[in-house]
Amino acid sequence: MKNYIFILLSLVFSSSCSLIDKSPKEGDQFVNPKKETMAESIHQFKVEDIEGNSFDFSALKGKKIMVVNTASKCGLTPQYEQLEEVYSTYKDSNFVIIGFPANNFMAQEPGTNEEIVEFCTKNYGVSFPMMSKISVKGKDMHEVYQFLTQKSKNGLEDNEVQWNFQKYLLDENGILVKVISPRVLPNDAEIIDWITSKK
Repeated sequence: MKNYIFILLSLVFSSSCSLIDKSPKEGDQFVNPKKETMAESIHQFKVEDIEGNSFDFSALKGKKIMVVNTASKCGLTPQYEQLEEVYSTYKDSNFVIIGFPANNFMAQEPGTNEEIVEFCTKNYGVSFPMMSKISVKGKDMHEVYQFLTQKSKNGLEDNEVQWNFQKYLLDENGILVKVISPRVLPNDAEIIDWITSKK
């Protein structure tokens, strides 16, 4: 009887040790099966601004961000006016607009960085940060736009830049939360509600 109890206790102890050995250890990685993708943050990127200086998105932590691809010779170019109005109104409320000039649609942004600055300043008084001209689609798509358009990176959705002035809204952690059609004005109620929301 004693031998039987001893064997039984040994088996229980052995099973317990086996379970302990299988417990998580420091450095182990786990995937939440309910979450298909992990969202990356735009804060990881450093780009060149339109003046040729380094621009670090990590400096925008804690701010809501609108990223928009711009063009100087587009039917939607007057949106620069609303963009500047929205930026001026909410720039002191942890909000910023980042413009990326791009020549991907019917060659509607043919100018150099210097010419773009002159055009934006002279015609629309643009004061929000503008980056150097990039490509927002195709084989030479900039890495920021690869992030914005690929669900595997942004965690929200796969999408394409449809035209000039498409808007990407990112929260205070640099996570993509909304993609807004080019024809939706920057001062649309949906955008203003998002900017002013405390969520």
